[in-house]
Amino acid sequence: QVQLVESGGGLVQAGGSLRLSCAASGRLLRINTVVWFRQAPGKEREFVAAIKWSGGLTYYPDSAKGRFTISRENAKNTVYLQMNFLKPEDTAVYYCAAARVSGLQYAAEVYDYWGQGTQVTVSS
Repeated sequence: QVQLVESGGGLVQAGGSLRLSCAASGRLLRINTVVWFRQAPGKEREFVAAIKWSGGLTYYPDSAKGRFTISRENAKNTVYLQMNFLKPEDTAVYYCAAARVSGLQYAAEVYDYWGQGTQVTVSS
């Protein structure tokens, strides 16, 4: 099994920044891709960013490009999501997820392992 633990969420004003962390442990050979999703109340889960564990290839949807940056620190088995210029519509629970997949995939159903989520609230 793989365990994922998110941290770093909180309350921030519009225009501010937050850095989320996703610490992975367990049988890490079972994963090669880590992603961030978010889910706001009453909305579907939305893909935010993806990164390959080896090599660091990244992928973002248009809504995240230029504001969000995903990175990893292999020595700490941790993936980060740096979020800048936050907007009220970024308010959601942010989840990291992981799997061993080919390429960079953004469909939630392909990811086997999920963290518990961390709340991000952006005030206007």
